[in-house]
Amino acid sequence: MAELGNNRVGLEERVLEVSPVCRRTMVDRPRFIPKLRAIVVVAAALVIPAMSLGEQVRVRHTEGLVHGFLALRTLEGAPLADGDLMQTARGTTVTSRLVFHFKDGSLYREITKFTQRGTFRLVSDQVTQKGPSFKQESESWIDVQSGKVTVRTTEKGKEKTTTKQVTLPADVSNGMLLILAKNMDPSAPETMLSMVALTDKPRVVKLRFTPSEERPIKFGLFTFKAQQYVMKVKIEGAAGKIAPLIGKQPPDSHFWIVKSESPTFYQFEGPLSADGPVWRMELSAPEADAHGTDKNEKKSE
Repeated sequence: MAELGNNRVGLEERVLEVSPVCRRTMVDRPRFIPKLRAIVVVAAALVIPAMSLGEQVRVRHTEGLVHGFLALRTLEGAPLADGDLMQTARGTTVTSRLVFHFKDGSLYREITKFTQRGTFRLVSDQVTQKGPSFKQESESWIDVQSGKVTVRTTEKGKEKTTTKQVTLPADVSNGMLLILAKNMDPSAPETMLSMVALTDKPRVVKLRFTPSEERPIKFGLFTFKAQQYVMKVKIEGAAGKIAPLIGKQPPDSHFWIVKSESPTFYQFEGPLSADGPVWRMELSAPEADAHGTDKNEKKSE
């Protein structure tokens, strides 16, 4: 606020430069000067704290067409699911579609739309999770423009739908974390983002990313460095103070991004859904089918 006070004269001068009406009024009626100063200072004080709550990640690497293959495992390495990631771009709008088919028949699907005009900004996000790998079957929808968040859960055959109007900040990051991690500045001490926690009581939580040690990785004769980011979830308000006491504080998540002129996702460790276990997601590759396609195998959806 001290810096704001020092700069308020400069703000007044800029107001006068762009507004002849204000300049004429100020000259004709000097008694308005204190009032104008108060308005400028109060307005700036309201804007600056709001901007400091989070930050939109700048587009350092433009997203485009992608078709990737992922594997989901336990931390011990046991296979859980096979993943298919498809991404398309039309103009500045990108649609990402991630599907995991689990060995036990469970399904996880997330469809995310976002724009990349200078910064990344979420448009919509839809998540479906069902099957025994999840504590609760659910579907959720986020529409950023309307601020509407809907969560539909099914437990013991009973369906419950909750729709809530939520004030969504510009840095809301659902469905975009892998992409945002590729565009973060590793020299920054931290990056703060927002996310909607998709429970039966949707709420906005804060995400704090901090760069950690690099990890050397190898692919055949190639050697690369992977930048690690540690993500901590901060639940604000009274709920955030109670969460650690009742075992509801989400565990830390870890992201590894291959450092290069074209950064690439390498590995993720963390929960895939609210209250879920910590799993490992990593790159995989398809294998040639020497015996033809099994009719019972899942096709790309």
